Amino acid sequence: MMTRLITLDDFQELKKEIREYCKQSIALQTTGVTRRYLKSDEVMDLLRVSPGTLQNLRINGTLSYMKLGGTIYYDFNEIQNVMEKNRVQHRRKPKP
Repeated sequence: MMTRLITLDDFQELKKEIREYCKQSIALQTTGVTRRYLKSDEVMDLLRVSPGTLQNLRINGTLSYMKLGGTIYYDFNEIQNVMEKNRVQHRRKPKP
């Protein structure tokens, strides 16, 4: 039997993977999404956008997708990443 030592780096990587898995699980639960891949109508409901807007997001490369047969699927994690990447935070100007 082969023995392998677990290093601190191995432990840190495992910890990072577990944290990411938990983060994704919580996000799925809070949005009510139970699957990783969503159809177009589900994405439109989730983002509250029209079919034309969703098509524009696909065309300009903002949102990646997969097409199987005639059905388009979107990765829920990708949708979350796009939302985070496009977050706008305004800073309040202090009153004089």
